[in-house]
Amino acid sequence: MHILGVRVDDVTYQEACDIAEALIRRGGAHQFATVNPEFVMAAQEDEEFRAVLASTALNVPDGAGVVWAAGRRGLKLRQRVAGVDLMLELCALAARHRWRVFLLGAQPGVAERVAAALVLAHRGLIIAGTYAGSPRREEEMAIVARVRAARPQLLFVAYGAPAQDKWLARNLPLLIPAEGEGLGGIVGMGVGGAFDFVAGVQKRAPAWVQRANLEWLYRLMRQPWRWRRQTALVRFAVAAMLESF
Repeated sequence: MHILGVRVDDVTYQEACDIAEALIRRGGAHQFATVNPEFVMAAQEDEEFRAVLASTALNVPDGAGVVWAAGRRGLKLRQRVAGVDLMLELCALAARHRWRVFLLGAQPGVAERVAAALVLAHRGLIIAGTYAGSPRREEEMAIVARVRAARPQLLFVAYGAPAQDKWLARNLPLLIPAEGEGLGGIVGMGVGGAFDFVAGVQKRAPAWVQRANLEWLYRLMRQPWRWRRQTALVRFAVAAMLESF
């Protein structure tokens, strides 16, 4: 389905993991995106970002607003698939299959803390590399060389949207493993603030707040400086209601 022109795929966590496994085994480079209301509104004004979201292998419904907007049109999304939780599910899958995982982005030192937490949570998980770097174009080739040398099957990028998603669209095809370098495919996904949550840099909303679809309010209360970004939620709600009519 499409919400305000942005594709959103009706998948569950299990189905998203199944798709990732199939794509990795098939080979090639494949991008996942975690679509929320901010993504949808950014895509209205950013043609490059809109094109990226149109070309991804999977756009999971990350954000209660996206689920709500689909419901307004009588299109039921079976499950909200939060990016941070999908990352954890994929890491559990990676541990079972001995896939290699690379963590790119966030502030220096955060990815290393995430790696330690993930290895502790998922026995046998292989963290092939961590690096903060930046989404600046002048750094891309050096980062690509670093990631390619690590030979990951899963690449999580925490540069924030839309920078992380554009970075993946430009560079993921350069990371396809050469013949003889192991399993033939790679799945890359932008994860926004997921590294900060896993590392404990930021506290995630309690489970009951998430179930009440008030995670956005919890984050706003803890980070008041985000209020300008939250105006996108109001604009999204108005635009989604108009679309449903």
